[in-house]
Amino acid sequence: MPGEPQADCLFCKIVEGHIPATIVRESDTTVAFRDINPQAPTHVLIIPKVHYENAAVLAAAEPAIAADVLREAQTVADEEKLESYRIVFNTGAGAGQTVWHAHAHVLGGRGLAWPPG
Repeated sequence: MPGEPQADCLFCKIVEGHIPATIVRESDTTVAFRDINPQAPTHVLIIPKVHYENAAVLAAAEPAIAADVLREAQTVADEEKLESYRIVFNTGAGAGQTVWHAHAHVLGGRGLAWPPG
């Protein structure tokens, strides 16, 4: 059921404390942790504690929690002292999504070229 923890979801297991992660922040609705395969000096994932497949589904079902993810992204950037940074939501395998639980990447600490590729 949408919004409910999924037994086979890596991020749900992190939320539940069954898989360790380097957590940098936690709120009532989100968890932020360091990516295990960082693509920049700062690479933090912000995930909602509820399970939705991607950011679009999360925003449609629970817009307040989608806003919480963005708010936490800003807080992470502030705490990491990032003057510039990128927030990325990958949606679908073709865009690089590998975990089917909505999440935002906060990337910073180096120049980030545009367009990404």
